[in-house]
Amino acid sequence: MALHIPKAPGIPQMLKEGARMYSGLEEAVYRNINACKQFAQSVRSAYGPNGMNKMIINHIDKQFVTSDAGTIIRELDVEHPAARLMVLASQMQDAEVGDGTNFVIVISGALLEAADELLRLGVTTSEIAEGYERALDKCLEILPELVCHEIKDCKNVEEVIKCIKPAIMSKQYGNEDFIASLVARASVAILPDKTTFNVDNVRICKIHGAGLLQSEVLSGMVFKREVEGDVTSASKAKIAIYSCPVDITQTETKGTVLIKSADELLNFSKGEESLLEKQIKDIADTGVKVIVAGAKFGDMALHFLNKYGIMAVRLNSKFDLRRLAKTVNGVVLPRLTTPTAQELGFCDIVRVDEVGDTRVVVFNMESKESRISTVVIRGSTQNYMDDIERAIDDGVNTFKGLAKDGRFVAGAGATEIELAQKLLQYADTLPGLEQYAVRKFAVALESIPRALADNSGANATEVINNIYKAHRENNKYAGFDIDSENNGVCDAKEKGILDLYVLKYWGLKYAVGAATTILKVDQIIMAKRAGGPKAKAKADSDDES
Repeated sequence: MALHIPKAPGIPQMLKEGARMYSGLEEAVYRNINACKQFAQSVRSAYGPNGMNKMIINHIDKQFVTSDAGTIIRELDVEHPAARLMVLASQMQDAEVGDGTNFVIVISGALLEAADELLRLGVTTSEIAEGYERALDKCLEILPELVCHEIKDCKNVEEVIKCIKPAIMSKQYGNEDFIASLVARASVAILPDKTTFNVDNVRICKIHGAGLLQSEVLSGMVFKREVEGDVTSASKAKIAIYSCPVDITQTETKGTVLIKSADELLNFSKGEESLLEKQIKDIADTGVKVIVAGAKFGDMALHFLNKYGIMAVRLNSKFDLRRLAKTVNGVVLPRLTTPTAQELGFCDIVRVDEVGDTRVVVFNMESKESRISTVVIRGSTQNYMDDIERAIDDGVNTFKGLAKDGRFVAGAGATEIELAQKLLQYADTLPGLEQYAVRKFAVALESIPRALADNSGANATEVINNIYKAHRENNKYAGFDIDSENNGVCDAKEKGILDLYVLKYWGLKYAVGAATTILKVDQIIMAKRAGGPKAKAKADSDDES
């Protein structure tokens, strides 16, 4: 007779066999802090203009070489529940501001590291969390006083370039002037007067070959495709856009036709041909010079399109079809019908061009009303062009931010040190144990200039002392100088190193939110995973489980 052995008492007896549980300071809190610390340190070395690149090979064997924290955390499938919270905080920052993902992880990692020391001194987690929240409120109160520059007119390209440059500099140090001017021209050209700026309207087309300096901005869209027919250019063109194939229409029902003679067979095929020719002639009669379809062009249809001098372009992506319809102000039609005047799009020039050895179709809008602009990136390798794309993406997001709120604070760690100095003074006024947490918050803010200095090969402690000294002498815009002149200190405002106000505002909020949530966890209960055993990894794989 089988004996029934009772489970261990407590939580394990309530859960399925195989569930794991960690509780208390030693098992849960320190464990979480340690995981987050390791994660923050790995991303921290990629911070700033001199940040190191990471080579990441994701779960489908795609390789990335980048210093962009957003890409690093997206491609690393972080499984640890606490580190996952930091990832979510930085993804929220990406969604809200589009930049500063690394800032969130570095600060929240530093806050947890500081909390570790306080916990070992006997301060409770709730007191630390409360102190951090008080320090955050004080920071957000001080932050508006540190605004050093504001953009009033978002259509002033020179001003915009000046403010976008620092965001691009942190990814592409050395090429920032050129890339910033591309981003500024592309963004200003499509800035609407009333509605908010849409990041999606700046498209990127990467074409292999040449060098970065051969990149250009076009108003309109560029597709890496060939045209289908013989007509390769059209100017002042009306455009019809279809999401269906341009071909002989298939009949709804399958039917059997009894043909008794050769003449009947000829007439039967002619009927289909003449119907297709009539459809294309009707489209040509409305003045259409270009047909864009989301599916295939039949051989017979191409013959008639060439006959009537209509250019045929096929786009495989339905999203590209929609974007093109938005660019040329047309409507995507689901059936091959004759478009009305309202459904037709218009484009100044549609042409086939050769960039390097790649054939592209360019929809170029010369008028001011273009709603989409395309940055054509040139480069020697795919990885390099991907990195440039990420830098452009940060620049476009910065433009979106300044279109909403044009305020900027000093970069290069100047804002963080000023906040840290004010927090240390504020901590002296607090009576309880929270003052220790507020002091540690100030120390955690130093991690930003410290990361910049470490990644640039400077002595971080010496640099931070020099910056503090400059701040005490009332230079609140003193930050770290990566060129290491003047004791590693420079005036960030004078040098034009500016960060968006909203980037710092949301970055601090999300970092503190993630850190306090992780600190307040005192038990981790992991249910048994569903499903059978994991599939065996294929040979030569790094996955040893």
